Amino acid sequence: MIQLVGAVFALIEVIYILLILFGANGANAFVQFIKSLAEPLALFWPGLFPIANHDLNVIVNYGLAAIFWVVVAGIIARVVAR
Repeated sequence: MIQLVGAVFALIEVIYILLILFGANGANAFVQFIKSLAEPLALFWPGLFPIANHDLNVIVNYGLAAIFWVVVAGIIARVVAR
């Protein structure tokens, strides 16, 4: 169950990355909803590595957040399982 939560958090980050990369309309309600979920879940990652290219910046910072959630959820699940 813990890993599922981590996977959902990571999926939200990946969906946000894809919306940005494919140039989704920022005024769209779905895009705004995903953004409102993705930004708080990204924690401290956005801005950690300032990159001039906007698309690469989104990939790196939100991608690291997605990896973070998968790894942390896996670690917590293993600790709880013991």
